[in-house]
Amino acid sequence: MTDLLPLYIHWNPDPVFFHLFGFPIRYYGLLWIVGIACSYFMVRRAYRDLKLGDDKFDPLFLYCFVGILAGCRLGHCLFYQPDYYLSGLKPFVEMFLPIKFLPDGGWRWTGYEGLASHGGTLGLAIALWFYCRKTRMHFMDVLDIIAIATPICACCIRLANLMNSEIIGNPTTVPWAFVFERVDMQPRHPGQLYEALAYFVFFLGMMYLYRRGIRLRRQETLGMTQAQAVSLPPAWPHRRGFYFGLCLTEIFVFRFFIEFLKADQVAFEQGMTLNMGQWLSIPFVLVGIYCMCFYGRRKAGAGK
Repeated sequence: MTDLLPLYIHWNPDPVFFHLFGFPIRYYGLLWIVGIACSYFMVRRAYRDLKLGDDKFDPLFLYCFVGILAGCRLGHCLFYQPDYYLSGLKPFVEMFLPIKFLPDGGWRWTGYEGLASHGGTLGLAIALWFYCRKTRMHFMDVLDIIAIATPICACCIRLANLMNSEIIGNPTTVPWAFVFERVDMQPRHPGQLYEALAYFVFFLGMMYLYRRGIRLRRQETLGMTQAQAVSLPPAWPHRRGFYFGLCLTEIFVFRFFIEFLKADQVAFEQGMTLNMGQWLSIPFVLVGIYCMCFYGRRKAGAGK
């Protein structure tokens, strides 16, 4: 292995990109912003393509941002480190504020260290439920629209993990292994990069299906009056719930299998046949398969 070590990618970037007024601006936070911004513009485009008014789109960003951030943070704290964050008042406060209390009584700004994608998915779904109650939109229609942009946001988040040298892979001898110098000097699978590349491919597939749906809509409206065209439901290439189900299924099926190449994130996972990420992925896969294969069919059979 020593002879092959120079072939590996030695990875030790400074997680801080620059300082602004004394506060560190990290790649992690910037990539989160890039992912959310990409999702914002794509969903805005979808709302316009589907003739949904700005009055419905304008509050969406706030609901999504709060839901994702709160869900990701609480998901990490409660799924992976409940023994710490529920052990006292100060750890409990750290669960909500991006700070770390110091042993001498002070505190320092850390940003949110620890975010879980499973929690973010749950937080987003809950936030969108409240959003749909406010706007009176169909819950599944909104989930289908959000699903189009979700993979590119997930891609950016995993690149953020790569810049932080976190969520690393198991030791390996493959020629493309990364040596995460901040962790140890062992060649490891770049699990974050595997996920980022997979999510980017999923995003391309989603965009293809979406653009195909828009073309179908335009073909259907040729020769119609404006009133007739507006009365048509959104012309997705598949029935309601398909996009949302496809997004959940492809992301969390991949997440389930990639976990076999990733190091355990917390100590209690070491004796588990399936780790926490895999157990949490199974319900999302089941929901995804149901929505993709049965949800729209059930509604259609009921005459809705």
